[in-house]
Amino acid sequence: MSTSPTIELFWRPGCGFCMGLERSLAKYDGLPIQRHNIWEEPQAAAFVRQHANGNEVVPTVKVGDTVMVNPSADEVLAAMAIEMPDQLPAGWTPKEPGKLGKTIGRMFGN
Repeated sequence: MSTSPTIELFWRPGCGFCMGLERSLAKYDGLPIQRHNIWEEPQAAAFVRQHANGNEVVPTVKVGDTVMVNPSADEVLAAMAIEMPDQLPAGWTPKEPGKLGKTIGRMFGN
């Protein structure tokens, strides 16, 4: 696995969620993505199991020190804003939380 500032995408062939995330991220030109096929890379599969309660849940994404299981593209970009802000796509801004997110934020004092 890479030590340079990249988005590490752990995937497997035939995974619709993986393809959806890749399509969403492809809208942003030049994102530094390193792909790991968990069916061909045993160490990648072990990494995913370590972060998904022993399961091989994909997509799993690592951005710097942040690991996310089945994230949205916006969650990946939000992690980039923290872990590697110099590589964010030009013009990207975090989405405002919806009604549920605002209610939860008020409940927990955020």
